[in-house]
Amino acid sequence: MRKGALSLKRPPEEEVVFRHSIRTLLAGLCALTAASQAAPALALAAPACPHPQVQAARALRAQTLTDLTTTMKGEAFAYASYSLFGTQADRETHPAVGRLFGTTAQTELNEHLHEAATLAGVVGTNAANLHQAIKGETYEHQVMYRGFADQARQDGDTNAAALFTEIAADEGRHRDAFRTALHVVNSGQGAIPAPQNAKTVPVPAGLPKVHAARTKTNLDTAMHGEALAYAKYMLFAAQAKKAGNPSLARLWEGTAAVELHEHFAGEAVLAGLVRTTKENLNKAITGERAEATTIYPGFAKQAKAASDTAAAAYFRNTAADEAKHAAAFQQALNQLH
Repeated sequence: MRKGALSLKRPPEEEVVFRHSIRTLLAGLCALTAASQAAPALALAAPACPHPQVQAARALRAQTLTDLTTTMKGEAFAYASYSLFGTQADRETHPAVGRLFGTTAQTELNEHLHEAATLAGVVGTNAANLHQAIKGETYEHQVMYRGFADQARQDGDTNAAALFTEIAADEGRHRDAFRTALHVVNSGQGAIPAPQNAKTVPVPAGLPKVHAARTKTNLDTAMHGEALAYAKYMLFAAQAKKAGNPSLARLWEGTAAVELHEHFAGEAVLAGLVRTTKENLNKAITGERAEATTIYPGFAKQAKAASDTAAAAYFRNTAADEAKHAAAFQQALNQLH
């Protein structure tokens, strides 16, 4: 289901690898108890009774966890891309296709990604979630986006260099806000910062606005990271609300909006992610079919061999969903001809 390549010349098999080979944005699974929020000084200690989702994740084999991480990255990217494809279909006065992309995007996010995140134990306590996000934002601020900007300048893609530099600065602000929030959560003193305001970037259909292969690859990596950050931060927001911390929930939600509507969208413009509706449907069909016939069945086989039966069932069920998505997209494409 991952929307595929940024160049129409990319073959389907390479497109699938692209969708499922992006780095892990936010590192680590955190095992903290609810009691650790009541006792901030112990927040980093190994708890006697870990969060049930994290406890379940510990029992999973390493390969299963890797496959779940790959799945989450793909599902997050599918959600973000299908949302843009739906908007493009509406612009082309194909409202039925727009609705199809929209409903499929919601399935990818609210069912497939959320179920994978539960199996992997991604969501912990508020403190654990903030630690996880700080690590990811620090890497993006200090290493990833600065490196991407330097490479884009070397390759003559000055527009990408400027965007990467701007996003690096944003991620530094996100890190600092999360550090402040962590202090408040741990100490019970101070105020959770207000989130950065998101500037929604429109994403019209168009060709890539960069020329270097390295820049295109870096844009691929960045878009997958931003999509995953959006999805995780929305899960963290739900946890903050459940824990009775609406200010922290607002920080998560506001930051998630920046990652999706500003960062991902800006990168999508440069990458030429959105094309005509026919091209977008073909791209989606290729990805969905690969997941239904190869990727998720392979993950299910590996999980079954490792006796991770719940994960194996999840991968099988998700593969069946993706087959239905591919068929629906194919039908929509046929009706456009």
